[in-house]
Amino acid sequence: MLLVVSPAKKLDFESPLATTKISQPVLLEHSEILIERCIKLSPDQIASLMKLSDKLAGLNAARFGDWSLPFTSANARQAILAFNGDVYSGLDAASFNDADFDFAQKHFRILSGLYGLLKPLDLMQPYRLEMGTKLDTVRGNNLYQFWGDIITNELNQTLVEQGDNILINLASNEYFKAVNKKLINATIITPQFKDWKNDQYKMISFFAKKARGLMARYIIQNQLTDVEELKNFDLAGYQYNKALTKGNDLVFTRRQE
Repeated sequence: MLLVVSPAKKLDFESPLATTKISQPVLLEHSEILIERCIKLSPDQIASLMKLSDKLAGLNAARFGDWSLPFTSANARQAILAFNGDVYSGLDAASFNDADFDFAQKHFRILSGLYGLLKPLDLMQPYRLEMGTKLDTVRGNNLYQFWGDIITNELNQTLVEQGDNILINLASNEYFKAVNKKLINATIITPQFKDWKNDQYKMISFFAKKARGLMARYIIQNQLTDVEELKNFDLAGYQYNKALTKGNDLVFTRRQE
């Protein structure tokens, strides 16, 4: 069973590290091509391209300029501990033990506009480059064209190494579009999380993002390998809803008092 999630815009490069274990991203040769393109962008161009404030555009221009290899523990941080958005709040990797990190390293991947695909302990330097960015490169007019089937091929290789064919999609639509579903050698399972609002169950973005992180945490800490075991997920009040589930889109619902 292999899980994929989205990265986060918010980063944390200051909190104490929960582990000293590290690894290196496998697609850095492609990241270097993107960095070479991005360092040519002015702060104004970054602001327009990414719809950022002048302050954030300047910060990210500086990040592109400071990006350099090799990655070490002194100039980079493990991806699972560097991202700090809603998904990662639910995941709470800072509380993982060694067994959790070891399982995650084999079964958990982070999709990334700059790095393509990251293992949890892969070192990364700070950046902002969302997958949906319409950045023109030598490979096309956006990052989907840039990455092509590279991410898909890497996921397929990871599935082969695991010896199974189950891909758990806990990523956003923006990021999972970078995976070629026609070429992925796996059954794709997409958990969905819905809350009761206005007399119906709806997906509320903030809650759904955190729930994706909670689901990833649940799989990692229980070392799940069977899709049927996902249906026992009950964190934060969510329960499997058989009536709303259609095919491989597993629906989990809750009513908040």
